[in-house]
Amino acid sequence: MVIDVKMPQLGESVSEGTVTKWLVREGDVIHKDQPLLEVATDKADTEVPAPAGGRVVKLLVRENDVVPVHSVLLQLDDSAQPAAAAAAPAPAAAPAAPAASRSATGAALATPTARKAALENSVDIDAVQGTGERGRITKDDVLRAADAPPRTEPPMSPAMRAIADKAMGAPAAPAPPARTAQLAQMINAGGGFVPPVPGVGYGAFKVPPYRPNEGDKVVPFTRRRRITADHMAYSKVTSPHVVTVAEVDLHKAARLREANKDRYKKEGLSLTMLAFVTVAVARALRETPDLNARVLDDAYVVFKDVNIGVAVDSPEGLVVPVVRRADELGVRGIVRAIDDLARRAKNGKITVDDLSGATFSVSNPGLKGNLFGGAIISQPNVGILRMGEIQKRVVVVEGPDGEDHMAIHPVMYMALSYDHRIVDGVAANSFLWRVTELLEKAEFEV
Repeated sequence: MVIDVKMPQLGESVSEGTVTKWLVREGDVIHKDQPLLEVATDKADTEVPAPAGGRVVKLLVRENDVVPVHSVLLQLDDSAQPAAAAAAPAPAAAPAAPAASRSATGAALATPTARKAALENSVDIDAVQGTGERGRITKDDVLRAADAPPRTEPPMSPAMRAIADKAMGAPAAPAPPARTAQLAQMINAGGGFVPPVPGVGYGAFKVPPYRPNEGDKVVPFTRRRRITADHMAYSKVTSPHVVTVAEVDLHKAARLREANKDRYKKEGLSLTMLAFVTVAVARALRETPDLNARVLDDAYVVFKDVNIGVAVDSPEGLVVPVVRRADELGVRGIVRAIDDLARRAKNGKITVDDLSGATFSVSNPGLKGNLFGGAIISQPNVGILRMGEIQKRVVVVEGPDGEDHMAIHPVMYMALSYDHRIVDGVAANSFLWRVTELLEKAEFEV
């Protein structure tokens, strides 16, 4: 019987995926769960496994095609099953290093991130020993083979190669502005407003052409950087951003952390100020639900669940995994969730579902040199809270005698960016005031 293998739903908010690489060919006889193709979405890269063993009848889409969810990718005849494995040969006198497992096409079995790492590090993936399931090559296997951290420059795409050739003086045909035209069309879907075109200009203003100078370095966008760039440009044009800032005295929160961080550390957990901020944000969102929403065409949705996206670093750049139903978790639950997500992001184990469904975001840019800053809203959320650097400052506190006194406390500025289409200043300021109050009182159960 011929089976239609369809594009799976790779995350609740994902409606399409890009076929980046076929791992089988027409006529191949494959096993159940064998990877058929690699798919890239705006959330993550993944492989689509075979739902059954059989023979590949027809590939219905090409590499680099953008395919909607539930569209048919290929047809598989499950009546043609792969032959049973032959009897194992007698052991050789001297054991040889195991070779990488192979797909039906003869290519080494490897994850998409492993293949990317191999290209970035000039590693012959066919020579790498795989330690994953069924001998599949992982990114860690590639990095061990390279014996060096990956380069930051991925292989050049044809478009970036054309830019590089132009920078070196070589003639090149002009590339059609397909991506910028798509972005402009997406922004202008409602009609009326004609947006500026990235890299081209707006109205009478035109972006001056790049003129190469000796020593310049053309760095091609990675796929993740391109997605981030388009997302940020779309968000800034779509959402009328307003930023409001609060100063937070973290004296009590810092003392609470100091008193308990060693106990958490013994359990393998990190009690951070980010965890306290996330708890406070979750509670404030429950009390100010207009910040826990998204905009539709002529309406907006206030979400029932409070799912907070927390920005963490990964080998491929910043990702925003989601702490689900955060308002139902205490400090310990938030700490466990953030630690688990950050660990899996660092190890390249984050999944599409981990990155989907945030209703609000918290950004913690780091420890050094950022007093405060207004973050760009992560669409389709209507708000994002950005933490600033914690510094000791002189503050005025009321003493037991009722008199004001000067004291030195750890202080942080927090900046809330909100979408003024549906969030008014009263709601935004009430939310930020409540987050500040919760952090300054620090009445958390740890």
